[in-house]
Amino acid sequence: MKITFLGGTETVTGSKFLVETTKTRVLVDCGLFQGYKWLRKRNRQPLPLDIGSLDAVLLTHAHLDHSGYIPVLYKHGFRGPVFTHHATRELCEILLSDSGHLQEEEARYLGRHKLSKHERPEPLYDQADAEACMALFQSVAFEEDIKVGDIRFHLWPVGHILGAASVIIEADGKRVGFSGDVGRLDDVFMKPPKPLPALDMLMLESTYGNRRHDSTDPFSQLADIINTTVDKGGNVLIPSFAVGRAQVLQHMLTTLMQEGRIPTLPIYLDSPMAINVSEIYCRYEDQHKLNIAQCHDMCGTVHYSHSVDDSKALADQIYPHVIIAGSGMATGGRILHHFKRLLSKPRTTVIFAGYQAGGTRGAKMVAGAEAVKIHGEWIPVKARVEVLDGLSGHADFVEMEQWLAQSDLAPETPIYLIHGDPEALEAMRDHLRQSTRFEVEVAGYQSIVRV
Repeated sequence: MKITFLGGTETVTGSKFLVETTKTRVLVDCGLFQGYKWLRKRNRQPLPLDIGSLDAVLLTHAHLDHSGYIPVLYKHGFRGPVFTHHATRELCEILLSDSGHLQEEEARYLGRHKLSKHERPEPLYDQADAEACMALFQSVAFEEDIKVGDIRFHLWPVGHILGAASVIIEADGKRVGFSGDVGRLDDVFMKPPKPLPALDMLMLESTYGNRRHDSTDPFSQLADIINTTVDKGGNVLIPSFAVGRAQVLQHMLTTLMQEGRIPTLPIYLDSPMAINVSEIYCRYEDQHKLNIAQCHDMCGTVHYSHSVDDSKALADQIYPHVIIAGSGMATGGRILHHFKRLLSKPRTTVIFAGYQAGGTRGAKMVAGAEAVKIHGEWIPVKARVEVLDGLSGHADFVEMEQWLAQSDLAPETPIYLIHGDPEALEAMRDHLRQSTRFEVEVAGYQSIVRV
């Protein structure tokens, strides 16, 4: 078995891993590169493989850094199956369509305002491409055994978000695991990852390879931020990922109001995508910790802004309120319009509630940027910027080590670290080498390993 690392190496985006036997070729994950411009340029470069010879895509979960390149494959002629969990398929139907739509909108905006060096900016793919590629998706259950050529695989539940899984591949008498994004052992919302079976090799994500999650109670931290902002008569803006984070925030804010820990105030979810995702979460009660009543409370308390007019109407709100809108790293979506209106106001508070990849507006604001560029205009950042700790959907390096210890892995199992920034990868490698007997290496871009 031969494995080529085509993304998700020395970065947390663009996850793509080509697995080949003498008869079969599959791609584990097919994600977009995000963040730094030099990374995003890779999305426009031809994939270094013959798409016509690809037998299938095996998808760990729905986030765009894992799924967002599938429409590009489709656009270039791929018509093989995309195997993934039932919930992931439902989420991708929303996420990919929205991604195509946003790319179309951005291309039109850049062209209309002459903000691109290209006379007619073109999206990487459009909404039609994204919707058409969904015909390739084939839903499977966790631990269901599937055969593609001489490769067998199954999906192994790992928390993180709905449908998220490790992909366990068996071929040539060997078993290899691709962790995908691994959830936390004691997540606010999701159930913990299931310990892994015995493997001959593991590709392990390292997003939090150099950081521990803060032990501060996130409910208390959120309540303090909300109360401080409301006391000043200000508003709260929360850039949020539509899948997972938006639902956790709805649940937390609803709970805090029910318990009287924050005042009753309007909360708006200004993201049609996150609204639809919230409804999907309520249909997969078996994967998260909320019961049906809590799901209904979460969806019933928050005001949903479905249309553009609903979103624009929020500008007329004069009393303190909370707006949750995409995207989570402030790279696009409706949050940018609220930023343009409110970032320059000192009474505004911006809460980032998830990992901010290098090069994104979110990362720049967390680092203290005095201004950010939005739609070609520099907007001063006078708002207070806060980071809500403890809500990450990724296990940190200590939780990851605990998960590995719970798993049925032999002491010297080879591990290749993926899906991490360089500092996180180095720290994770050093930590695992010191505290375990695993043979740990950092995967390189377009490097090859054989099992």
